[in-house]
This record gives sequence, C-alpha cells and structure tokens, in this order.
Amino acid sequence: MATLGSVPELPEVESYRRLAESALFRTVRSIVTPDAWFLKGGVDGKVLRRALIGHRFVSARRIGKLLVLETDGGPPLGIRFGMTGTLMVDGAAAVGELRYAPRRHDPKWDRWSARFDDGGTLVVSDPRRLGGVLLDPDLSLLGPDSATITGSQLAAALRGSRAPLKARLLDQARVAGVGNLMADEVLWRAGLSPLRPAGSLSANELRRLHRNLVRTVEDLIDRGGSHLGDLMVERQPGGRCPRDGAPLTRSTVGGRTSWWCPRHQV
Repeated sequence: MATLGSVPELPEVESYRRLAESALFRTVRSIVTPDAWFLKGGVDGKVLRRALIGHRFVSARRIGKLLVLETDGGPPLGIRFGMTGTLMVDGAAAVGELRYAPRRHDPKWDRWSARFDDGGTLVVSDPRRLGGVLLDPDLSLLGPDSATITGSQLAAALRGSRAPLKARLLDQARVAGVGNLMADEVLWRAGLSPLRPAGSLSANELRRLHRNLVRTVEDLIDRGGSHLGDLMVERQPGGRCPRDGAPLTRSTVGGRTSWWCPRHQV
C-alpha cells in the first residue's frame, strides 16, 4: 500500500482498481447512499439498490481516472474520485493518505458503500465531495487511456490544436488519465514546454512525447503514485530542474499550476 498519494490521478485509480478486485464475485446485500448529491447521471439510491442488490461485481476496469465495476447482469457501475476520493474494501485502503485530503478517515465522508453477504464492504470516501457514482457511464466521452495510447492516437489528440500542450493532455476527452502532476512529469521528461501549442510538435517530438507518456505512466504506477515523479520534490518556489539545475518556472496552464524547466523544455 502506498503511504501517501496525490490527488487521485491514473496511478492512484489503478491502485483502487487492483484493490477492487478483492470485492469481485461477492453478492451485494445492501447499498448505502447517505449523500444523494454524490449520485450522478440521474441515479438515486433506489435505482442503485435495484441494479446492484443480489448481484456481484465480476470485473474491475480503469479507463483514465474512471473506475468501472462490471456486474453479473446489470449495468456497470462507474466511480470518479475527484481530488480527495478514496476506495476501501473491507476497511483496507489502497492509498494510505492523499496529499490534499485530511490525514484521517471520518465515517461522515463515506458517500457510497456496498455491503456484501459475507459481511465485507466496498466504500467510497470523499471529504470534498468532488467525485461521484453513476450507472452505465458513457465511455465514449473519454479519449484513449494514457497507459495504452498509441502514437497515432496521441497525434490525433494534438493535431491542429492551438491550445497549450499541457492543457490538451489534461483534456480527458482527448487523452484519458493524465492529471496535473503527471502532465508536468511527462513534459519535463520529454523536454517539451507546457506552453507550446499542442499542434506545433514535429514528428520527432510527437514520438518523444508518446514514449515518455507511456513510460511515465508505467513508472508512476510501479512507484506507487503520481506524486513520486522525479520532478515532484522541486515543484515549489526556489525549485531547480533535477536534470540541469536551472530554476524552474511556475506558470498557470489550463487553470492548473505548472512547474517546468525553461532551459531544456522548449
């Protein structure tokens, strides 16, 4: 279990997906929905209970930052975690703490839970209520998953865009799964400025970006979180590039705080 995570980005949600596998093939006895606002897409507690009680989750998938639990006879359940959402199965969490969430668990933050016949539970806790649960999520709204995206898919996501490169990578409809910290890490490794127009990359730059995107996703999953990149410790005032020692620049790109090296990211 990772001891500290950032906001849930792809690596954290992948940890949640792996944890959710321990909830598979267990019959749902009850559904608890204390926070109606957390239920999305016109779903209410009655609808969720009718769809899930008596059924079992049979697979756990991740598309970008969305966790999808397939059932044995009804629509799949989609779970989004926002900035502070965590998943717990039988009281265990995949990520011990989130950087922007309280470092304790309060049951009043449990927004949704399934209780199984064997007495176990699957719980979504979210102090800031920025996530949500819905049935049959529309996966067509998401771009290719950044863990498996091909070079041609990435090129299509960026082609012709005058938006800043980082903003385009953060657009979940274009590339699913890239969050703020991971975007900075990928662009730092690839040597590309977050401010570059997304459609301005050369063929060589596109190949370099694709290579670093896929490798960074794999690396951060292996390390245990999106906050464990090489750039992370220097993402602060006075921080210096771990590669060449240049002072980092702080910019706002796509509404998000961005740290990058003006010397080698061009």
